[in-house]
Amino acid sequence: MEGSMKMTGTGQENKRKIQIMGIVNLTGDSYFAPSRCLGTDGMPDIGRTVETVGKMLSEGADIIDIGACSTRPGSVPVGEEEEWRRLAPVLKAVKETFPDAAVSIDTWWSSVARKACDLIGDFIVNDISAGEDDPDMLRTVGELGLGYVAMHKRGTPSTMQDLCNYADVTGEVLLYFRQFAERADRAGIRDWILDPGFGFAKTVDQNWQLLRELDRLKAPGHKILVGVSRKSMIYRLFGITPEESLPQTQVLHLAALERGADILRVHDVAEAARTVAAYIRLNG
Repeated sequence: MEGSMKMTGTGQENKRKIQIMGIVNLTGDSYFAPSRCLGTDGMPDIGRTVETVGKMLSEGADIIDIGACSTRPGSVPVGEEEEWRRLAPVLKAVKETFPDAAVSIDTWWSSVARKACDLIGDFIVNDISAGEDDPDMLRTVGELGLGYVAMHKRGTPSTMQDLCNYADVTGEVLLYFRQFAERADRAGIRDWILDPGFGFAKTVDQNWQLLRELDRLKAPGHKILVGVSRKSMIYRLFGITPEESLPQTQVLHLAALERGADILRVHDVAEAARTVAAYIRLNG
């Protein structure tokens, strides 16, 4: 990424570089319990986190995505001070243990982005609000020259009032990012990553339509990040739990790759890496 963290691929390339982003949650309420690395005392479990990161890197993760606030529908934001209290010691430990690891931070707070940059240097901001929840975020990212993931969520994910009511969900998302590109450009951010926001302000049917038509989102010319791992579009459809949804997750990962996804954001790195390898073998 020009002017930001250089992100390396899995070591296997077809026509594009495919990357895997492993999820680490410093939360006690993320929808997939095994991803949680917060102790019962409310403090981050640094030992478990470092062990998890090491395992993900050994399994083929290119980026480690660390978040300290659950963004699942119905969750309550913890606030920027609590978020940073959880993040700071973990970021320090991860960077000391794995100095070459590419890190992204799941946050919408510009203050968190600035503090993290001071602490660990270059990283990627993974912002579920695409700069809408903190008016200073885009300016901060542009000023610091950080990598940036912009996600479509249309309002607060904790309410059902923001559900998209349009038939062409893909067209709406495409229009949103064309408009976002102008905002990003004004802030000096040009090489950003597009996240369609599966599971955010969309019905189950709309999520499936969006995935089916993912290739339409290549039009803006940015990398596409897909986060469908163990999400409700799978487990609600089949009447199962997130813990039971790994096989269907890999089916959706393969479908996303076939439609142009560049980055898979996943809970299960080893399985995703095998799915990427299978995709490459099929298209080699």
